[in-house]
Amino acid sequence: MIFAPLLVVPLAALLSTGLILLLKPLLQRYALARPNARSSHRVPTPQGGGIAIIAAALLTVLVLTAPTGIALGGIELPVLALSVIVLAAIGAVDDIRPLPASLRLVIQAGAVAAVVLTAEGRLFPDVPLGLERAVAILAGLWFVNLVNFMDGLDWMTLAEFVPPLAFLFALGLAGRYAPEPTLVAGALLGGLLGFAPFNRPVARLFMGDVGSLPVGLIVAWLLFRLAGEGGLAAALILPLYPLADATLTLLWRLRRGDPVWQAHRSHYYQVATVNGFSVPSVVGSVFAVQVALAGLAGVTLLWPSPAVTLACLVVAAGLVGWLLRRFTTPRTAST
Repeated sequence: MIFAPLLVVPLAALLSTGLILLLKPLLQRYALARPNARSSHRVPTPQGGGIAIIAAALLTVLVLTAPTGIALGGIELPVLALSVIVLAAIGAVDDIRPLPASLRLVIQAGAVAAVVLTAEGRLFPDVPLGLERAVAILAGLWFVNLVNFMDGLDWMTLAEFVPPLAFLFALGLAGRYAPEPTLVAGALLGGLLGFAPFNRPVARLFMGDVGSLPVGLIVAWLLFRLAGEGGLAAALILPLYPLADATLTLLWRLRRGDPVWQAHRSHYYQVATVNGFSVPSVVGSVFAVQVALAGLAGVTLLWPSPAVTLACLVVAAGLVGWLLRRFTTPRTAST
């Protein structure tokens, strides 16, 4: 089917929207998120919309694998799908009845390890494979959790990951990215877009851990594949805002001696709302920065010289640093 790649995003979006409409009464009854120390909402709101996002993405990949010319002879995609389902299941349970942090971490580590150990490509061919994979597993585990940590504001996950997913999908359509991750990127993009109307401020539905954990795993795999195909700098630039926000927040909390496993509202994007920024202003700023980062990632791929790559990394870091600083400045003082 010549037009099959163009069907990926709209098909996943329609499936996601349809599943949400079917599931919302059940989520309203059994999966209410009540305000807590980490919350930005003030009234109980159903969560679990991630079920529809992930189910729509997986179904779209399954349906369009053959029409897009992808052979299922390997184990990479099946292992990814199984690991995603495991994280979604654990997230669903945790959304309803919180699980011990140690249990969640062990299961997450197993899922990330399975994906990393079966992923194609090498990041650093001169480094021993075992060391490279060990570092990749640790990085993937942190990425899965940071995506979960950063899902604390209406539309925030969409603002962070719609631009890089759209970039990766377009890169694949242009023949610069492998077919398998291209299909997965388009399917996840469509799933998130189908969820978007229900999560727009003020949200009527939250993603929940059932969505944020597997979204983190899928994006981590997509970035690993991009890095393995020679796009290491682009893979670092694309998620730079959520990576910087979550990592710097963790480091500051460790420095203050805060219990990092407890819920909190210390992330830069959360501090911004305390400082007078509206939710649309925060997510709009993050979205704009993520679009700019996607552009910089594209430059590193179009002109792969050390000087251009370094310049793009510096500009990307400066842009993210500027936004983080802006979020920590009270609105009344900056106007």
